[in-house]
Parts: sequence; structure tokens; C-alpha cells
Amino acid sequence: MSRYRVLVTLKPALLDSAGRAVTDSLRAMGFESVEDVRVGKLIDVTLKDGSKQEVEDMAKRLLANPVIEAFEVVETT
Repeated sequence: MSRYRVLVTLKPALLDSAGRAVTDSLRAMGFESVEDVRVGKLIDVTLKDGSKQEVEDMAKRLLANPVIEAFEVVETT
């Protein structure tokens, strides 16, 4: 059995409105050192048979929108 974590974030050039809201809220709470926050998705995938490449294919086809999002696949234990 293999476990993978897919981290999906908006591409850096795009405005992250959720991240901006979190940034503003943290600053309002007194965390003045916060410069920027980006919000994304974390998806855990468990395969009985499979590879990292298969999970990357899943991310390209369904888990991430390649037009506006970037992703990273990490094997976990």
C-alpha cells in the first residue's frame, strides 16, 4: 500500500482572496508580522497498487485545475 499527499495551491500570479482574508484577519488579531497567506487544498491518496506518477496523473486530470493551480505530490508513510 502506498500513501501520497497532494498539495494544491493557486499559481503565484493569481490573487488568492481566501488567503487575503486570512492575512487581514491575522493582522487584525495582532499578528502584525504576517506578510502573506496562501490557502490551498491538501488531498491524501492511498493506493493498493500504484505509483507517484499515477497520483500525478490524477492531479493533472482531476485534483487540480492546471490553468490556475499548481500541485506537488509527496509520498507519505
